[in-house]
Amino acid sequence: MQLRFIIFIVYLYRWDRGLTTEIHGVQHGGARRMIYSRETGIVIGCAMKVHSALGPGLLESAYQECLYFELKRSGLSVEKEKALPLIYEEVKLDCGYRLDLLVENEIIVEVKSVEALHDIHMAQILTYLKIANKRVGLLFNFNVLHLKDGMKRVIL
Repeated sequence: MQLRFIIFIVYLYRWDRGLTTEIHGVQHGGARRMIYSRETGIVIGCAMKVHSALGPGLLESAYQECLYFELKRSGLSVEKEKALPLIYEEVKLDCGYRLDLLVENEIIVEVKSVEALHDIHMAQILTYLKIANKRVGLLFNFNVLHLKDGMKRVIL
């Protein structure tokens, strides 16, 4: 268990530095600006805990509920199934879009349980970030052997 924790800490360090995942975002002085890194680190830790306990193969709703529980327990402010209205020109449309999780009113967390993440999943979270006027998103695919292979951090 102790070795697993050390590997997790090393992974978070590497992930937070952009060494192990793809990061979309703006360049600032030649380096990518890491925002909300403490909070995203906690979210990733909670997601890894959920994935370790449950493994792959369940429905998205199961992972979402368990991740919500872990995030609340960690002390972060989190909203589940947050309504996301769409504003087109001067019209506000309630199209039924819902964010899986909104952490600290700033980080959009999208939970998937699919064979593989595709461009459409990335496009979805980018659109949600734009519509919600947020800058940071985390996309998790829990249907993988190792969660690190199913994570994307997105920065606008």
